[in-house]
Amino acid sequence: MPPAYPTQWKKPPFISNPVVRYALIIGAIIYLILSIGSLEINWLRLSQGWERAWVFVKGFLTPDFTTRGADIWQGMIESLTMALTSTAAGIVISIPIAIGAAKNLSPNWIYYICRGIIALSRTLNEIIVAIFMVALFGFGAFAGFLTLTFATIGFLAKLLAEDIEEIQASQLEALKATGAGFLQTLDFAVLTQCLPRLVGLSLYRLDINFRESAVIGIIGAGGIGGTLSTAMDRYEYSSAAAVLILIIGIVMIAEYLSSWIRRKML
Repeated sequence: MPPAYPTQWKKPPFISNPVVRYALIIGAIIYLILSIGSLEINWLRLSQGWERAWVFVKGFLTPDFTTRGADIWQGMIESLTMALTSTAAGIVISIPIAIGAAKNLSPNWIYYICRGIIALSRTLNEIIVAIFMVALFGFGAFAGFLTLTFATIGFLAKLLAEDIEEIQASQLEALKATGAGFLQTLDFAVLTQCLPRLVGLSLYRLDINFRESAVIGIIGAGGIGGTLSTAMDRYEYSSAAAVLILIIGIVMIAEYLSSWIRRKML
């Protein structure tokens, strides 16, 4: 009787040795169990936390916009101002860095310098940068503006540089063959292909900067985060709910506006 062969193709396992494969699976399960056991879960604190969470949820049913009304509106204006100005400044700085970080446009020494700037900006989290800026320049919106601008540079420059490296080389070669200069090449070959991507990334980063302004405000870098932190520390859940409702509403409006702008411009 001829041997039976499988009728369907089956992907071979990543680790062919079954002993090693099952040993790794068992080891991972044991490690997961030990890790969960080391968390020292306090069920009493967990139950109390659920009770406080329910009180916080009830605050959304009766949001208080008046008790801290002045602080809420001042913080919201600060957050919006920080988000808009840091995004604009970040775009202006990111474009030349992105051009320098594109290997098909820049010499090696400029390429590595710009890539180093991008790597530094992406390595440091916004919270760490905000703590550093607050220590240097004190509490307030200026520290938040510098923090968000620094974060915007790493975000926009990296993605824009990658987009520039993927543009059609034929347009670059055609313009160079006509004797076009570097600025003319950027205008007619690079900008025309990368503008849709730049607009989309800029609007997305504006959304991120507004949300991040609420986070860095908790450590004193301006914005609505300080008001939210104070309300939470004093168990004023209705005021905290009012702040969160405003943040959610503004983010939703920004999402709608960004979609509308992309449709009109692109």
